[in-house]
Amino acid sequence: MYRREFLTRTMAAAAYAVVNPVTTPASAETNTVAGSTGKLNIVKRTIEVNGKPASVLGLTRPDGSPGLILDADAAFDVELSSQIDAPTLIHWHGLTPPWEQDGVPDNPAALIKSGKTRRYNFPLAYGGTHWMHAHTLQEQSLLAAPLIIHTAEDKRRDEQEVVVLLHDFSFKSPEELLAGLKGKGSAGRGMSAHNMGSMMNMSGHSMTMDMGNMPMGQRMTMGAMDINDIEYDAYLANDRTLDDPEIFQVEKGGRVRIRLINGATATGFTIDTGGMDATLVAVDGHDIEPVQGRQFPATMGQRLDIVLEIPKEGGSYPILARREGAPQQTGFILATAGANISRIATTGDAKGPLLGLDLEQVLRPLKRNDDRPTERSYGVTLTGDMAKYSWSIQADALEVAGGNRVEVAMRNMSMMSHPMHLHGHTFQVIGVNGRTINGAVRDTVLLPMMSHVTIAFDADNPGCWPFHCHHLYHMASGMMTNVAYQA
Repeated sequence: MYRREFLTRTMAAAAYAVVNPVTTPASAETNTVAGSTGKLNIVKRTIEVNGKPASVLGLTRPDGSPGLILDADAAFDVELSSQIDAPTLIHWHGLTPPWEQDGVPDNPAALIKSGKTRRYNFPLAYGGTHWMHAHTLQEQSLLAAPLIIHTAEDKRRDEQEVVVLLHDFSFKSPEELLAGLKGKGSAGRGMSAHNMGSMMNMSGHSMTMDMGNMPMGQRMTMGAMDINDIEYDAYLANDRTLDDPEIFQVEKGGRVRIRLINGATATGFTIDTGGMDATLVAVDGHDIEPVQGRQFPATMGQRLDIVLEIPKEGGSYPILARREGAPQQTGFILATAGANISRIATTGDAKGPLLGLDLEQVLRPLKRNDDRPTERSYGVTLTGDMAKYSWSIQADALEVAGGNRVEVAMRNMSMMSHPMHLHGHTFQVIGVNGRTINGAVRDTVLLPMMSHVTIAFDADNPGCWPFHCHHLYHMASGMMTNVAYQA
């Protein structure tokens, strides 16, 4: 039976609840493709979920280990081979490849057929924690994996690395899930998001209902019916639930960097380090000024680099991913040799926090960004109709010219949150709810219900680039457009 392994092979967890558990040593080993072509296979595999076998997909190297760990000094030089019986294509989320290598079906590349191989070769612009996934409903079937790019600075650090990919899992097919959403619509869910999209005051400006900054209790009252629209069978961290979590062996007094990827299709999480102080040092693969804390939000598509100092006395340290607005949780365990490890329930005592913009407003890039003047500005409105389960991006054509500095001001006038992702570029968050900020460099930013976020990017990668919500079923139901370069 296959279980996804990150950095090293996962050992048996039979001794999970005893004094000397079998653990997975954290590692910083790389799989460099410098001077040779890396191999990556799209495969069908079986994992165990809730005590039952589950047929899922995966992205593995020839030795069966998942994903890629590459060297920033080398090119991205990879042969992707499909060993499944359906056509597919993989998007390199967080990287900035040439448009024809981006991995969105027919935009412009065709799907890869069963038994076929396609080579990708392009420069790497930066390092960081990234990932790769199908840009089809196959993403729900776990067709996703980490894509870690190590820099020279990464190699100099005296750190252990732990790479964790979160996911939401259903024994139903993604087609069944989508059909259920469209059939169920907003029955019992409250106000239609389409109606909210048309709420305008007499002067023609949108009404101010800042859900991102509302007190938690008030936000729950107004939006609780539309936080999560799928009840999954399980929530996974590295393919495993808390009934059988991955246990990473760490050193007493050691420094650990967690590279956390929210690869879920429709679930936001709060990463909770429990009683351990932690430092957030990067988001979406880009360094930030360090932020101290014990809880960090991660919406779909986002990545967090979190650094922990393991106490010198050692012990067992659960790291939980708490489902937004619900009690379910997943996670993994950091443990020193000989530590006692207690069982953790898959359902917590309280609902996970709602994801808002409080942290986003305090994030600052580690490196100063150029203060270039904006040459093109666009307004975008996110709307939807829960009754029909139809979502849209309302905007004029997003046409840019090479070399432009572009701003996009987004308003979410729906009653669900939307993580917005731009392909082929990084952007800086420069405004949140009317406040100008020098925010983080990202590729995915959350717009909570009734919030406003402005981003800016340099038009330096010609193509016709998808710009969409990273909630898989919102995207599949219409919340997707393109940023197109003028000929």
